[in-house]
Amino acid sequence: METKVAAVSMKNVTKTFGSVVANEKVDLDIYKGEILALLGENGSGKTTLMNMLAGIYYPDEGQIFINGKEEVIKTPKDALNLGIGMVHQHFKLIDVLTATENIILGLEGKLNIKEASKKIEDICNKYGFEVDPKQKIYDMSVSQKQTVEIVKVLYRGADILILDEPTAVLTPQETEKLFRVLRKMRDDGKAIIIITHKMHEVESLSDRVAVLRDGRYIGSMTTKDTTVTEMTNMMVGHAVTLNIDRPDPVNPKPRIVVKDLSVRSEDGIQKLKNVSFTARSGEILGIAGISGCGQKELLEAIAGLQPVETGTIEYVEDNGHEEPLLGKDPLKIAEMGVSLSFVPEDRLGMGLVANMDLADNMMLRSFRKGRTPFTNRRPSKKLAESVVKELEVVTPGISTPVRRLSGGNVQKVLVGREIASAPTVLLTAYAVRGLDINSSYTIYDLLNEQKKKGVAVIFVGEDLDVMVELCDKIMVLCGGEVSGIVDARKTDKNEVGLMMTRVGGDEIHE
Repeated sequence: METKVAAVSMKNVTKTFGSVVANEKVDLDIYKGEILALLGENGSGKTTLMNMLAGIYYPDEGQIFINGKEEVIKTPKDALNLGIGMVHQHFKLIDVLTATENIILGLEGKLNIKEASKKIEDICNKYGFEVDPKQKIYDMSVSQKQTVEIVKVLYRGADILILDEPTAVLTPQETEKLFRVLRKMRDDGKAIIIITHKMHEVESLSDRVAVLRDGRYIGSMTTKDTTVTEMTNMMVGHAVTLNIDRPDPVNPKPRIVVKDLSVRSEDGIQKLKNVSFTARSGEILGIAGISGCGQKELLEAIAGLQPVETGTIEYVEDNGHEEPLLGKDPLKIAEMGVSLSFVPEDRLGMGLVANMDLADNMMLRSFRKGRTPFTNRRPSKKLAESVVKELEVVTPGISTPVRRLSGGNVQKVLVGREIASAPTVLLTAYAVRGLDINSSYTIYDLLNEQKKKGVAVIFVGEDLDVMVELCDKIMVLCGGEVSGIVDARKTDKNEVGLMMTRVGGDEIHE
């Protein structure tokens, strides 16, 4: 019987950053013609391990074999020469260049744009990518940018592909399109590794699962022979069940009152139509809907970031006085206590500054209050230390640049900073996107703490199981209209799911 040779074989691979052990004596095999899902909690060492394979980090100990031969991978160029390409969470593209220019950027020898475009089209036709070689990056959606990154590594001859959180910011439709492409690449004999926290995607896409915990390799299994519960238990080290604490609201009072709100996008498309609801202090109001149904525009309108066509948004003060929010700038609205904690498509572009450390990123919320060019960094350092401790952010210290943190830990910093601003209204969208199950529960606990303090929490999420367990009320949007507002304690995800596909339910009871 023929022995199967691994495309990649990592033996006793270890990597440390100061006192933090990212990977410890990891053994991992990856085979041609398979999709391997690499699982683990945030900070378990998944991205660090793959960064060593991609030549971004160099292991302190251990060996890496490619197609049975030991190799030394010191740079990304070494990795590419061995047929290894990595598509990172945060894209490495130049906005003002075209797709073709980005794909061939940095290659040696005489470059012919016409020939390169033809080769790109051939790759796209082979696997089913949709890329316009002449399109500028700044005109592309997130999924198009990701496609350019994947084509870029294929253009350079990659047979071993690593994708870090590839679906974190994709719609369900874009995700399915990506999966079709990845399956074609697998069937073509490529070895594909995906890092993801979305267990239903692991079940749908992967052939095999490997688990890391606290930087150590725990084991691997065939996906079809395991369950989500078994995979989660291996990741965390103990059984995890969906049982979110939900305290009852105490004396809820209106805090945000939205009436007949309509919003159009810049190109005239109706995003919200006659939306009305009340968000109350001491309650969590969930906003459910298929991706792109107006959730983003709704939160941005309340925060002053989105122009409104018609309707009103009132902020109700403690004494009952209603203060209009429309016409106020976002800074003034934030000063009133309305905090928008969005997990944006680009966490390190819209949310945080990658090259600044944790303390300075905390300061971004309050630096305008300073009256001199010299800013007191002591409170922001204290806040950074508090967020690191409470949210268990894995970092060598608060002076570490944010770009050095894993994606999930970046997100904890982003959410922690907004909650620490002591808001009266917390608008949070996709707060647990990309987070492992333990980190997600930490965020749910924080939201409940805000609720107990009398904060009105508006929660936009993707997981209906979570929404039904966490929220007090759920408002469902369908095509930019409200199809119903239900009591989360008296509904289930099936009812909410049905409301997501119809407009004009009779479930509204405000």
